[in-house]
Amino acid sequence: MLRRFLIAALFTGCAAFAPSAAAQTKMIVGFPPGQATELAARVLAEGLTREMGSPVVVVNMPGQGGSIALAALINSPADGSVITVSALAAYAINPHLYSSVRYNSLKDVAPVALVADIPVVLVVNPAVKATNLKELVALAKADPGALMHSSSGNGTVSHLGMVDLKRRLGIEMTHVPYAGSGRAMTDLMGGRVHVGLDSVAAVKSFIEAGKLRAIGAASHKRLPSLPDLPTLHELGVRDFEVVAWTAVSVPAATPLPIREKLSAAVTKIVSSKEFADRMAPLGMEPRPGGIQAFDSLLRSEYERWAKVVKESGAKVD
Repeated sequence: MLRRFLIAALFTGCAAFAPSAAAQTKMIVGFPPGQATELAARVLAEGLTREMGSPVVVVNMPGQGGSIALAALINSPADGSVITVSALAAYAINPHLYSSVRYNSLKDVAPVALVADIPVVLVVNPAVKATNLKELVALAKADPGALMHSSSGNGTVSHLGMVDLKRRLGIEMTHVPYAGSGRAMTDLMGGRVHVGLDSVAAVKSFIEAGKLRAIGAASHKRLPSLPDLPTLHELGVRDFEVVAWTAVSVPAATPLPIREKLSAAVTKIVSSKEFADRMAPLGMEPRPGGIQAFDSLLRSEYERWAKVVKESGAKVD
């Protein structure tokens, strides 16, 4: 009886997001404390607490590449009392990758606003006899499969991004998956693998130290943190972008007025200089965008990564 009362009390009266509301909002995040996306979510939660006039509390639900958190969201009250900051993988990759993921992001999630990007960079070990993309492609074609590329695991953005890139370039490389970026970077710098596609946060210091050679940024615009590095788009890989974007969403049945109010608040925070300054040390870039921008991105990315996952043959149970 007491348990039912406490559960009912948790969600009663949380619908309005009004400045005078006393109820706290739960922000579910699918990553452990200290991870870049989780830290960005905490910065956003601070801003929303000020902007909305009531506490926004981060609740960590790590696991299954962020899908545990997103599954928890879609089973939450559709009244604005529970929101999430989730990433590309949970929204657009994992529904095609994990047999145990039972949600459809296009039907079960209501977009609110975009938050930030984690840019990705193509790098090689300095011993690789390729100083640019053209030379890397020639090297790969001269001996198909001889070059090995790392990833932070099967089905991760670093793996699937390379699947897409290899297809577009018409080359073969051997995939070597690791349990996270740390070990992958160690082996890449040690020469046990030759090529990597990873976040700017993971590779920037090694590029600057001469331990890795940057080939190109996997984005449509140059990175502020590496302004002299051309994009792969500039180098001829048209319309190619791999960005681990993050965004706020709510359960699908959440009324539009609640979503619009929350979207305006998130976009205001994300557009601020303070937010940009706090994202920079995390290797993240603000990506302001409201409901329509997020909805358009989600639909295109959901379709794109479904094809890439199928092509890769990756499956995770």
